[in-house]
Formats: sequence, structure tokens, C-alpha cells
Amino acid sequence: MRRLTDRQIRRFATLATAVVTAAVNGVNDAGAQQAPASLSAGVPAPTRTYRALVASESVDRVAVIEFGPQGAKVVGEHEVGVMLADPDGPHGLAVTPDGANYYVTTAHGTPYGVLWKFDTRTNSYQGQVMLGNFPATLQVSPDGRLIVVVNFNLHGDMVPSDVSVVRADSLQEIARIPTCAMPHGSRMNSTGTRHYSVCMMDEQLVEIDLDGLQVSRHFLLTKGAEQGMNGAPATRAANAAGHGGHDMSGHGLAQPAAGSTTCSPTWAQPSPDDRTVWVACNGTSDLVEIDVASWRMRRRIPAGNGVYNLAVTRDGTKLVATNKRGQSVSVIDTRTGAMLATLPTQRRVVHGVVITPDDRYAFVSVEGVGSEPGTVEIIDLVALKTVARVDVGQQAGGIDIVP
Repeated sequence: MRRLTDRQIRRFATLATAVVTAAVNGVNDAGAQQAPASLSAGVPAPTRTYRALVASESVDRVAVIEFGPQGAKVVGEHEVGVMLADPDGPHGLAVTPDGANYYVTTAHGTPYGVLWKFDTRTNSYQGQVMLGNFPATLQVSPDGRLIVVVNFNLHGDMVPSDVSVVRADSLQEIARIPTCAMPHGSRMNSTGTRHYSVCMMDEQLVEIDLDGLQVSRHFLLTKGAEQGMNGAPATRAANAAGHGGHDMSGHGLAQPAAGSTTCSPTWAQPSPDDRTVWVACNGTSDLVEIDVASWRMRRRIPAGNGVYNLAVTRDGTKLVATNKRGQSVSVIDTRTGAMLATLPTQRRVVHGVVITPDDRYAFVSVEGVGSEPGTVEIIDLVALKTVARVDVGQQAGGIDIVP
């Protein structure tokens, strides 16, 4: 008889608890605490302590990170998922506006992926709901009532996928809205009335009316052919052209052909005043800036190599962009489009970014390669320097700040 591994035993115990009690309890692992990583020399230490959560897809863990006057450290971690042999793949992570709960998507479920809810203070399990194929990026609405999740469908056929809308109180999926192939980058405007995502294989930005629960507009992002249109995008628009030269098998790491005009969008970020949406074009390594009112492109802004995810400061003055191929993070002036700084990361495959509520620091997740651990790097947005970094589980991705 084959002997179970320690991981399988832990997973079996977790699964048994879920079946018997209909709850899976998160575990605060005191053994996961680290000595604080020291701060960079010559940079003022933070005057308060910040707390962040980051999901590591390859090891099915969420790490709790604290960054304060003494530096950054992991203060706890817990497992997410129930599959015995294979990773569940925690991908996206979002904290509620009041900081009481957080949500994690696991992408590798059977037959579909799952959205999990946890208590932020105790990491205890609060519930779950099955969504679509490979649920990935998510965001909680400003009033805390809705969670909107893109179903990325990474491993399925290259067909149009959808966006799930979930009630936060009951964890009930109230709508699954068709969009286009490989939706990614789930972000809402400041009032929670509009949702923006991009379709990596269909060159589209999609706007959803969250009151009517339907696609209101879409925007073609191919360089030289930019155009905003009303209604939902035509299904499989990119298929006739072989997906316009897309190759997302490396999740944004593949170098595009010389002279390619294919955007390969990976993220959409509304401005705090809701007047602008910026789209990260991983293929052309630039940003498309769109005027929301006129639904026209204002300009294309040069970005780092393989720009991937975006975050904007609450005062709207700075965009922080992760550069997946460039092994770096860029800080961009939103008024001028100038690159204020490009900061190299310690490891490769730079993924997510989130900014603290006071606009002082950006927390960046870096996946790492092979057996390397994942990393969270912390950037001082005043000094424009990396001030701390801390190792977490392999393939660190989804990340958020506890307010």
C-alpha cells in the first residue's frame, strides 16, 4: 500500500474536517514567524505597522506579513484548499474595505475553481462557493456587498470566458457575465458601479455595468487600431487572426515578435476620480490611457518590459507597474507619463502590486523560478527605493493590504 506524504495527510485531515463540520479552519502557524528583514540604509523607517496578505499558488498557502519600524517579517501562514495530491492553486486575494474578512480564489478545483472566505484576525474559514474555470483576480466592492471575480480559464479551450458576481454576505453567485477569452485584472471604479477587466487573448478592455449586471462597453487595444465601442465584444473576435500572434503560455513572460502591435492586455486600473482607465499592454510594453466619458484613447504611455499589473495611489498622482519580463517595478507620473523610477527585483517573474492606504508604500509579489521562494518587496513611494523584502511560498501572486 502506498504511503501518504505529510502534505496528503494534512490535506486529508483538512478535507475530513470540512466534510464533518462544513468548515475548514485556517491555521496561524507560529513557526512561520521570521526575524524582521532589515530596512534599507538611508531610508526613514515607517512610523506604523502595515499588514499584508499574499497567496502562494504552488504551495497552497497564504502568508501574513507585517512591515514596521523594525522591518518586514512573516508572522503567520495557513493553507488554503482541500485537494489531496494536487495544488488547489490560490491565485487572487482581496481584503474587504473594513478589513474584517478576505477572499481567496483557488484556480485548480474540480470541475471548477472556488472562492474562499476567511476571517482576517483569526484566519478561520467562513465559507466558499464554486465559480467558473480558473477564477483568478478579484475585488470587493467599496460598500463590501459584492465580490467580482474573473474566470481566467487558463487551462481550457481558447473560448470566451466570463466574470462572476458574488454576494459577500451569503457567498451566492448572482451572475456570470460572458466577456471574452482569458479575462484578467478585476477592478471597480470608486463607487462600485462599473467593473473593468481585460481579455488577454482578445485584445479587449471590457466595462460591466454592475447595476444591470451586463457588459456596457468594450475597447479594442491593438496598437494603431484602438477603438471604443458600445455593448459586449464580438465572441472569438481574435480567433480568425490566430489570436493576433498571442502566446500567453508563459503568462506574459514570452517575448513578442519584433514590431508586434498586439497589446496582450493583462490589467485594467481605474483612476480614483473615475475619469480614466489605464490598461497594461504586456505585449507592447506600454499603457493605454482611456478617457471614461468619451471612451476614447488619450495616449499610450511607455512602460517597462512586459508590464503586467498596476496599482494607483489614492491621490491619483502615481501608477506602480510590475514588469514581468523586465524583473522590475516602475513608478509612473500619471500627469506627465514620465517614468519616475524603475527598480529591479531580487527574483524573476514579478506579479502583483498593492499600495498602502496612506500612499507611502507599494507591496509587490514576485513569483520566483523553479525551487526559489516567492518574495514580497516593499517600495517607498516617496524615496522611490526598495526598502525591505521578505521570502514567502513559491509562486507568490495575489496580494492585498489589511486596512
